[in-house]
Amino acid sequence: MSALLRYQTALLLRSQRWLPPFLLYAVFLGIGVQGGQPLLDSLGYTAAFLLPVAAWLVRICVTNEPPAARTVVAAAAGPARAHLACVLVALTTAVVLGVTATVLVTLISDPVGSDHDKRVPVVEAAGAGLLAVLTCALLGTAVGVLTAWPVLRSPGRAVPALLLAALLALVVTGSPAHAAVRGLVDGSHTATVHVPIVPVAAAALLSAAATALACALTSRRSP
Repeated sequence: MSALLRYQTALLLRSQRWLPPFLLYAVFLGIGVQGGQPLLDSLGYTAAFLLPVAAWLVRICVTNEPPAARTVVAAAAGPARAHLACVLVALTTAVVLGVTATVLVTLISDPVGSDHDKRVPVVEAAGAGLLAVLTCALLGTAVGVLTAWPVLRSPGRAVPALLLAALLALVVTGSPAHAAVRGLVDGSHTATVHVPIVPVAAAALLSAAATALACALTSRRSP
């Protein structure tokens, strides 16, 4: 598996297809997060913006190889393992991007509540922000897995499905991403840190189930 992960990572970096989602995330943060804003609000935006980026990265990774190359890799390592490597590389890239953004946002934000009066514990807030980022990266990965090959084969259907699913994952009550982000934003009103333990666990389960389904389908559907 380590060889597959190195191969997929090198393939992603060389293709430079990671650049558009990276720039999109940077633009989102540049618009939504400004220096001196309340810390918990900024961390909520940082996590929320990562979800569609994570879904996009999954789509990039699972479609990065030409069909012939993918067939060769699948024959050598097994189609499920090859697909799993793509998903893990996308998830890891999203998490690294989100963690980096969380650190930067923590440094430039004001550790106060939304009233700019009550203080917020920086370390606890940063920890909650990291868990929220992980929640959104995991749920974004699930969205990407379920809206890309081999689940959806047609780009004409897959891309709109990805956008709609990412939006719903952020706004629908009961979604782990919605709960994690809402916990940060609501906590900012009272300068209270809510650690999203349940949302991150739920997102991990959903991501694992979606990935398992997609990996099972790879052996039944040709690229």
